[in-house]
Amino acid sequence: MSSWIHKTAAEQADALAAGEVTSVELVQAHLDQIAATNDGPDGLNSFLHVDAEGALVQAKASDERRAEGQPLHPLDGVPIAIKDVLATKGLPTTAGSKILEGWVPPYDGTVTAKIRAAGLPILGKTNMDEFAMGSANENSAYGPVRNPWDRTRIPGGSGGGSAAAVAAFQAPLAIGSDTGGSIRQPGAMTGTVGVKPTYGSVSRYGVIALANSLDQLGPCTRTVLDAALLQELIGGHDPLDSTSVPGKLEGLVEAARSGAAGDLSGVRIGIVTELQGDAWSAPVVERFDEAIEVLRGLGAEITEVSLPSFVHAMAAYYLILPAECSSNLAKFDAMRYGLRVTPDGSPSAEEVMRVSRDAGFGDEVKRRILIGTYALSSGYYDAYYGQAQKIRTLIIEDFKKAFESVDLLVSPTAPTTAWALGEKTDDPLANYLQDLATIPANLAGVPGISVPSGTSSADGLPTGIQFLAPVLEDARLYRVGAALEAALTERWGGRIVPSSYAQEGE
Repeated sequence: MSSWIHKTAAEQADALAAGEVTSVELVQAHLDQIAATNDGPDGLNSFLHVDAEGALVQAKASDERRAEGQPLHPLDGVPIAIKDVLATKGLPTTAGSKILEGWVPPYDGTVTAKIRAAGLPILGKTNMDEFAMGSANENSAYGPVRNPWDRTRIPGGSGGGSAAAVAAFQAPLAIGSDTGGSIRQPGAMTGTVGVKPTYGSVSRYGVIALANSLDQLGPCTRTVLDAALLQELIGGHDPLDSTSVPGKLEGLVEAARSGAAGDLSGVRIGIVTELQGDAWSAPVVERFDEAIEVLRGLGAEITEVSLPSFVHAMAAYYLILPAECSSNLAKFDAMRYGLRVTPDGSPSAEEVMRVSRDAGFGDEVKRRILIGTYALSSGYYDAYYGQAQKIRTLIIEDFKKAFESVDLLVSPTAPTTAWALGEKTDDPLANYLQDLATIPANLAGVPGISVPSGTSSADGLPTGIQFLAPVLEDARLYRVGAALEAALTERWGGRIVPSSYAQEGE
């Protein structure tokens, strides 16, 4: 297998610029890795659709531009994978659901269009929990994704496909979506970097919505610098998205590069009091505490900060999200596109809709639609949905108050390491609790990053540390994340990677 797949996206971009490798060679190397690791009984199942022909055509065009001295972007020619929740013209987009099986969008989402315009060849679409509903990537209608660290384990969800693809060197970059932690939590469980940008700073146009007020696209990478490069590419105002914020976040790459120098003098970091306790496994806490000491050694000021409304975040989230998803998924009615099941005889439109939705939606999707419809129904709207929105306001105010005294907040990303496939399938609440630390950021719209913090002393699986910053202050995440990453990489003697994929020099 080509050694190029073990290079970071930034290293691949530099090699392309120096003429050391071509985009066609890079793309083919990653396609070979996908072919070797994705399918079969022991395959990762991280990709639902691989566009080998299209990716190579795009790579050839990139090489021709570079030969003419006209690259479109610093990442021009570096391949990328896209979560199957984002519309891609000419490529299947299913959101991990049978109800959209075979659907090919006639248009590109804004982020897809930006990726194409920058010249990044698209390798394919990654697997995910159906309509992004899940914390384990076991709810996909097309089978679960397996964790590259241990193929008997989950990779985290809902974006386990993107995280696993990056961890297993199937792609150097990937796009994920984060509604309650679906970029950051899989990042922690696969030893990768996952970023949820400030809400509205990356366009949601072309995203198959789960919950409009919570969803946010973001980068999945192996390094903080690569994430910064990708976020700067995909970010910016979009008139097609009514929730898009004005302007474009700048200085993310600069912040990552400066942070890697390792000086965090004067940076104030608050440990969230409410994100500690019995819910967190001892090995996760052990790695977290070690990372905190590293941050202190880099000059950061560490204090403890209380955000009391966080204890209600989970309950509020699981009223707001189902309410929004029950509304969003109403459009899958078997009348316009997607799966249509026609019962025998002369069924009514209502009967066709009922049978099609029953056949096309999985159990978790049905569960959340029912909860959301109930929460929005007459007589219960104010008692449930209205109250949840009030809690959301309190959480936003807690964030504002906390950021008056600290620059960032910190916690473990997930309470545990990756669990065995099937272990929590029959216990939805146990799955929901895995998003304990990540949900508040989505409710408030603040940005967050998960960076690998090491491996568990109990099972050898990766753990993650999460940083949260004020709205539109994403650059703070990259400075501190890169500083910690550089210090830990020096301590470990290289980046952490799954042992079966490790190569000399990693």
